[in-house]
This record gives sequence, C-alpha cells and structure tokens, in this order.
Amino acid sequence: MTIRTKTPNLLDNPPIPVQATIAASWTSLMFFIIYIDYFHLYQPGEIDDIRGGVIFAFDISGTLMSIFFVIIAIPTVMIMLSTTLPPRVNRATNIVVASLYTPVLVFNAAGATWEYALYYALTIGVEVLIMAFILRAAWTWPRISAS
Repeated sequence: MTIRTKTPNLLDNPPIPVQATIAASWTSLMFFIIYIDYFHLYQPGEIDDIRGGVIFAFDISGTLMSIFFVIIAIPTVMIMLSTTLPPRVNRATNIVVASLYTPVLVFNAAGATWEYALYYALTIGVEVLIMAFILRAAWTWPRISAS
C-alpha cells in the first residue's frame, strides 16, 4: 500500500547557462531565417524571377550571393562564439552583433508588398523578438560579486 501525499511531484529545473540560452536563441533565429526564405519562394513569380537571374531588384551575382552568405553566416558563427568565448567578450560580442544585425533583419520589409504585409510583419516581428531576447540575455548576464 502506498501513502499519498498532498505535495505535488515537482520537476527539477536546473539553471541553464547564459551561453547555452544565447546559443539556442541564435540557432532559433538561423532556422527561422532559412524557413522565411524558403516560404518566400512560394510567392507567385519568385522562382521565375530567380530563373531570370533576379532576386528582389538585384541581379544574381557572386557579390549578391556573398552578401547572402554573410547574412546567414552571422547567426551560424554566433552559435559557436556564444558557447566558446569568455563571458566578458561573449557578452560584448552578443550585444554588438545583435544590435547591428537587427536592422539587417528589418531591411527585409523593403521587399514587402501589401499583399504579403502580414507575412512580413509576423516574420520580422518574431525575428526582432528573438534579437531582443538575445540582447536582454547578454545585457543582464549575471555577475559574480566581488569577495
């Protein structure tokens, strides 16, 4: 016979290191960017434009592809840096990169049409929220009190 107690069976909730939290956020952002770009291809005429050598208003070139590479490489590299840099450098790097990367994400609104305004508002909104979370996590990084 078992004895029932009125105390709930609580789950353990160990603290997650700030580095892991920030790295997971960069990972979420990276996947989100990739999926947004993928779903963008579903818009009528997008694949035809790409086959015609144009993305948005830009001719597809090595330079444009290099810019796209850098845009997606930033969150990818930040995943690694967020887990390997020393805390002080890590905090500063995340604050600077997230601050500079947010306008890049918002720039995607330049390609928006009224027909897809809700899509762009939602996707850019979520990206900005993820960036705000990264900034907040880095900004509020816990400090060790001096003894």
